[in-house]
Amino acid sequence: MASVDLRQAARAGRRRWPLERTLFLLAGTMTILSALLAAVVSPWFLLLTAFVGANQLAFVAFGNCPSSWLLGRYFGFERGCPR
Repeated sequence: MASVDLRQAARAGRRRWPLERTLFLLAGTMTILSALLAAVVSPWFLLLTAFVGANQLAFVAFGNCPSSWLLGRYFGFERGCPR
């Protein structure tokens, strides 16, 4: 029983990544994946790279993008930088 309490306390003290850092990780991963798929499978995968870039521009311009909305609403990520 005591070990469960210690795990909960450790989890509560653990800092989560802010939304912006998570978005950079997601965008970088998807860009690398789409570039690899474009080189190996089909150049049409470059459309995924364009989609990621458009979402990054939307986040910069409007403060939100579909990924930030989903990560905040369903996964509980909070902004690290004020709007």
